[in-house]
Amino acid sequence: MYPLLFNLVFRRMDPERAHEIGFRAIRAAAAVPPLAAVLRRALAPGAGARVRALGIDFPAPFGVAAGFDKNAVAVRGLTMLGFGFVEVGTITAHGQPGNPKPRLWRVLDERAIRNRMGFNNEGAAAVAARLRRLRATPAGRALVVGVNIGKTKVTPAADAAADYATSAGLLAPYADYLVVNVSSPNTPGLRDLQSVDALRPILVAVRAAADAAPSPRGSGVRVPLLVKIAPDLSDDDIDAIADLATELGLDGVVAVNTTIAHSYGEGGLSGPPVFERGLDVVARLRTRLGPAPVIIGVGGISTPADAREYLAVGATLVQGYTGFIYRGPFWAARINRALAADGAQRTDPVTA
Repeated sequence: MYPLLFNLVFRRMDPERAHEIGFRAIRAAAAVPPLAAVLRRALAPGAGARVRALGIDFPAPFGVAAGFDKNAVAVRGLTMLGFGFVEVGTITAHGQPGNPKPRLWRVLDERAIRNRMGFNNEGAAAVAARLRRLRATPAGRALVVGVNIGKTKVTPAADAAADYATSAGLLAPYADYLVVNVSSPNTPGLRDLQSVDALRPILVAVRAAADAAPSPRGSGVRVPLLVKIAPDLSDDDIDAIADLATELGLDGVVAVNTTIAHSYGEGGLSGPPVFERGLDVVARLRTRLGPAPVIIGVGGISTPADAREYLAVGATLVQGYTGFIYRGPFWAARINRALAADGAQRTDPVTA
C-alpha cells in the first residue's frame, strides 16, 4: 500500500513538503489516545527486543536518527510506530531558519536523500521547554530520547565550545543521552571541528555543562555523551577521534552522518550509498575502542539484514531515517521485530 502511495503522491511533491505532511500525520495520530494505543500495541517490537546500553533499557535496538524530529515535537508518535528510541535535533543554542529552500531532494534511483537543511530548529531553550513537558508525565519519562546538538551557524568557530555548552546545559536535564554533532556538511566549517585539537575543548565543555545540569535519572547519574562523525573522514582521523573518546571517557560514538562523496550537488547524501562506508567506520571504531563504549550505527539501513550487518561489525544500537521515507510508517516495527526474533540485540558490557 505505501509504495503505491509514495509513487502516486509523495514522489510528485516537493520532498520537504511531503515530509511536513507525513510529520503532521504522525503527530495527529499520536494525539488521539485510542488510535495511538492501538498503533502502539500493533507495532510494538515485543519484550525480546530490549537492549541494555548507556545504563538505559532501550525497548528495541533500532531508533530514528537525528534530523527527522528536529524540535522534539513527535517523540510520542515515532515511538508509537515502533522505533525503540528517538534522537531529536540537531538543536543549536540559538534558533535558526536553516539554509534557503530548496534544500531537500530525493535521489530515486539510489533510494537516497540529499539535504542541505542547515540545522533549521527552534533553539535549545524552546526544545528544552518542550522536552520538559514531555518528561512531566510517566509515559513521557518512559520514552528513550537522545538529544543531538550542533553549532549555531553565526557562532564563530573560536566560540564553538561555549555554544555547544549552552545547548548541553539547557537540554541535558531531559536527555537520556547527548550527541555532539560536528559532522554535518551543511553548516560552514562545522566538519573542521572534527579535528582532535578543535574537538577536545568542545567535548570537555559539553561534559562540564551536562554534569552541572540536573540528570533525568537522578542525582549523581551522568548523562551519557557521544560524538557523531562523518563517513568522509580518513581512517587515521577516525582512529584519532576514537583515541580522544577513550582519553576523555566518552560513552560512545555515532557513526555515520551524511556523505559529501557524491556528484548530485550541494549537501550531504544519506541512504544506501552510505551503507558500506558506515559498516567500515563502525568496524574500525569497534576495533579501536574495544568492547565497552557504545557505537550507534547509522547510514543506509533499509532492511533488517542491513541492521544485522551493523550489529555484526560492532554496533550496539542502530538508527535510520531515509528508509522511513521510502518504506513507510511500519518500517521501524518490521526491523525491530526481526532483530528481536533472531536475537540480534546487543548488551552494553559496562552497564548491563
